Amino acid sequence: METDRVTRIESPAMAAILLDVDGVFHVSGEPIPGGAEAVRALRAAGHRLRFVTNNTTRSRARQADDLRALGVELEDEELQTTPRAAARALAGRSVLALTMQAIVEDLEGVELVGEGADAVLVGGADETEETGRVFSYMNLARAFAELEGGADLYCLHKNRWWQTARGPLLDAGVFVAGLEYAAGIEATVLGKPSVAYFAAALEAVDADPERTWIVGDDVESDIAGGQRFGLRTILVRTGKFRPDAVERAGVFPDVIISSIANLPEQLERELGR
Repeated sequence: METDRVTRIESPAMAAILLDVDGVFHVSGEPIPGGAEAVRALRAAGHRLRFVTNNTTRSRARQADDLRALGVELEDEELQTTPRAAARALAGRSVLALTMQAIVEDLEGVELVGEGADAVLVGGADETEETGRVFSYMNLARAFAELEGGADLYCLHKNRWWQTARGPLLDAGVFVAGLEYAAGIEATVLGKPSVAYFAAALEAVDADPERTWIVGDDVESDIAGGQRFGLRTILVRTGKFRPDAVERAGVFPDVIISSIANLPEQLERELGR
């Protein structure tokens, strides 16, 4: 399937839009109503789209297939993932990777080793028992030993938790923080809210920050990260959204909408101002 692509942003009524995935289009694979229709409407209006996710439990190809199964029209190349970012950043290096097996195929060009690494890469948690194996004490101790030996610490993201159909679940940011504390170093974050991740997204859609919107459910990764990069921000009241989290973080989006279903109409109003 091929989707229509806009070659450049030609008028004030057109924009580049970065769309988060988990919590915006689905929660634990259960669709949030109106997502597929919203994407079709945005494309019809001439907006440039890029799907930007911190999901680290499935390959990009699988995630794109999952979105298409929900009716969302996209090409694999329109989906930006953190494992792909890691493959670029760590190409040619020997890496101890604490990640889900499913994303290994996206770490092309990275030499994965069990010891003697010059970098440690920490991925995210998922809803299966694999999380317990990947982040076992022995694996975390091995990672600590590599860091003590001089390896650099990288993480696909540093999320504290994420929303599932069962409720909030602890994410791998706690393990990253523990390794930072133990080794006395700071991890390089490869996904949102890193500047490099947002820069790659804008390069892909050939847009300037002031003409770009990010739509997400995470106040820290999506909204605060987008604002630091100069993006306009839209927070959805789905997924991780918590009213008190907005107040606690002191981060206020340009717009708050009920869900992705309301995005085309709201964006039309915003761009018409």
